[in-house]
Amino acid sequence: MPPELLLASASPRRTALLTQIGIRHQIKAVDIDESPLASELPAQQVVRLAQQKASTAFNLLSEEDKTKTVVLASDTLIELDNVSLGKPANQEECIAMLTALSGREHQVLTAICVCSASVTKSQCINTKVQFAHLTLTEMVTYWQSGEPADKAGSYAIQGIGGQFVKSVNGSVSAVIGLPLYETKQLLKEFGVTP
Repeated sequence: MPPELLLASASPRRTALLTQIGIRHQIKAVDIDESPLASELPAQQVVRLAQQKASTAFNLLSEEDKTKTVVLASDTLIELDNVSLGKPANQEECIAMLTALSGREHQVLTAICVCSASVTKSQCINTKVQFAHLTLTEMVTYWQSGEPADKAGSYAIQGIGGQFVKSVNGSVSAVIGLPLYETKQLLKEFGVTP
C-alpha cells in the first residue's frame, strides 16, 4: 500500500500545485520560527526551514501514522545580494523590498524536503527572475491590493505581481512555492505517485 502524503503547509498555492499534478494529500500547517541564523546564507536558510517544517509535522504524527506517512514541506525565499527577503510586515517593508528588486534580477530559492520514518531528503531549486522598473505609485497600489502581505519578497508571480516580472529563468512553479518537476521526482522515491 502506498504511503499517505502530508503537506506541511498552510499555503493554498502549494496544495493547488500538488492537486494540479494529481498528488493526493492531507494538509498539516506547522508554525516554526523562520528567522535567519547568524551568518546563515539564504540557500542554507531555505533548506533548514523546509527540513524543520517537515520534521515538525512528522513528529506530530502518532507512532502508527509515522509508519505509513510521508511528509512534504517547502519554503521559498527571495535572495538579493546574498540577503534573504522574507514576507513584509507592513507597507514600508513591502516598498523597501520592491524598490530593491525594481529593475534588477534576483533569485528565488525554493527548498523541498520529504521525510519518512527512515529517510529525509532535501533539495533547493534556484530560479532567476528579472523585475521591471517600478514606480512608487505602482508599489503602493500593489500593497493596497493585499497580495504582497504574505509573499516572500513582497510579490506573487501567479497574481497581480506577475505584471512586474520581465523574465524567468528556471521553474515558474518554484517561484509560486513548489517546484513541480523536482517535487514529483522526489516523492516518487518515497513511493508517492499520482
